[in-house]
Amino acid sequence: MILKVHSKDGSASQDTEFDQIESFVGSRGRQAAKEVIVAHRANARQGTASTKTRAEVSGGGRKPWRQKGTGNARAGSTTSPIWSGGGIAFGPKPRDYTKKINKKVKNLALRRLLFDRAASGDVEVLEALETAEPKTRLVHALVRKIAPTGKILVVEDSISPNTKLAARNVQGVDLLEATALNALSLAAYTKILITRKGLDRLLERLNGGTK
Repeated sequence: MILKVHSKDGSASQDTEFDQIESFVGSRGRQAAKEVIVAHRANARQGTASTKTRAEVSGGGRKPWRQKGTGNARAGSTTSPIWSGGGIAFGPKPRDYTKKINKKVKNLALRRLLFDRAASGDVEVLEALETAEPKTRLVHALVRKIAPTGKILVVEDSISPNTKLAARNVQGVDLLEATALNALSLAAYTKILITRKGLDRLLERLNGGTK
């Protein structure tokens, strides 16, 4: 896989071959990618939404009016779901949305998405991410020189305190360590900018190193 590699200041770039990135043919791994992304989103849900049924709302002890003779429709309780202020029919209740995905499926999904994003030109490599001072303008200038627009994810092996402080207020730019990168992160950003060390750590992880 050929990726564009940028210098530390983003001023120069060259195409470099990265043989360690696995190539995919056909649809292999795409179903795994879908399942993992759905699981990530489901696992982020709190599941605390709750509504009251007709048995739980207050009132409804007496019949609103007699059965016949009023000209109104028959009604037995003001807690009926068709009444304003009544219970909710089939409304949400607290539940657990958690989905479990095994490690092999997660790994396959990550490898497939890395290949797809790289093949589309959405993954580029930075020689190093060095920030001498915790200044927002330094990270902003570097990242926007490489990717002027869009939502950018910068992946590093280990994020230094200065870099973390410098990047936390840059709009549209997020930092993530290679060990925390997941399928949803790979799919959610316009461009992935990963350092050399970060790419080495990610490939080690995908090829059976650190999980």
